[in-house]
Amino acid sequence: MIFSPEKILAIQNLLSPEAKICITTHYNPDGDAIGSSMGLYHLLKNLGHSPQVVVPNDFPKFLKWMPSAKKAIIFEYKKANAAQIIADADILFCLDYNDLSRTGNLGPLIEKAKAKKILIDHHQQPGQFDYTFSDTGIPATCQLVVHFAHAMGWKDKINKEVAECLYTGIMTDTGGFRYRNTNSQTHLIIAELIDLGAEPATISSNTWDNNTLERLKLLSVVLGRIELTGNGKVAILYLKREELEKYGFSKGDTDGIVNYGLSLSGVEMAAFFSEDLYEDYIKISFRSKTSWDVNKFSRTYYQGGGHINAAGGKSYEELNTCLENFKDNIILAMEDGILI
Repeated sequence: MIFSPEKILAIQNLLSPEAKICITTHYNPDGDAIGSSMGLYHLLKNLGHSPQVVVPNDFPKFLKWMPSAKKAIIFEYKKANAAQIIADADILFCLDYNDLSRTGNLGPLIEKAKAKKILIDHHQQPGQFDYTFSDTGIPATCQLVVHFAHAMGWKDKINKEVAECLYTGIMTDTGGFRYRNTNSQTHLIIAELIDLGAEPATISSNTWDNNTLERLKLLSVVLGRIELTGNGKVAILYLKREELEKYGFSKGDTDGIVNYGLSLSGVEMAAFFSEDLYEDYIKISFRSKTSWDVNKFSRTYYQGGGHINAAGGKSYEELNTCLENFKDNIILAMEDGILI
């Protein structure tokens, strides 16, 4: 049991009425990061606490509909304020990341903070924290937050606002309940959140039906040149920096594009390469089906990691060189048994 009675009692003792609580998450926050952060924020508010959420950088507009999401303090815009909140905290919740390196410039601040650090996460190979609640078999950190709330005796504090945030994170991190680590327990949690006020149709519309014309044009560029490698089992998608600029790229516009490659019949893995607008590297998203381990693949070749079926990485090569080397790496990985 990751939520052992001893750990739970220790956390309960830490949560005194006067405790200063800060909730943090990873760089480039996604639905699970914001959903778990804001879900826990509302839980703690319902318990009478005054928590604050600090995120490393801005997050997509399609996540800002969540209750109080706009109250999150974005470090890249308010560095001094965010740094002071972290320094003053008695308790730091570390959500949806396994290591401080995943938090960008927040990492050093969290590391030297006097606060007790509580990790709630589902990624592989968690680092060192004062209290660790990590389970790689759970498809979303938001689901772990529900389990945490149950273990803490907070089930009656899960209201509509909490339910909406946590539902969103589970929905997005399971690809709309499509990924293979979605299990019966996940659906039971979802049913509970619906009973507590989460409205599936509204949440889905708020999150996914927010395309701009520019994003759809960008998507058409990507899909117009999708190609296959690895005997037709691997889909390659990419965007150039000038294309992002041409279509007025906004944060979140490329989210989910990699899944179009995975939707192709016969494809076991998809890779999406996108040149960063501001820094000289290529951001890579990997998705896979069945036993194809993109976490191991990314760790081996692209300085990244994540989950067996969903991972990320980066490359500092020129785009065309990166794409050609990727094809070679696919062959090597298939020969080595990483991708089977």
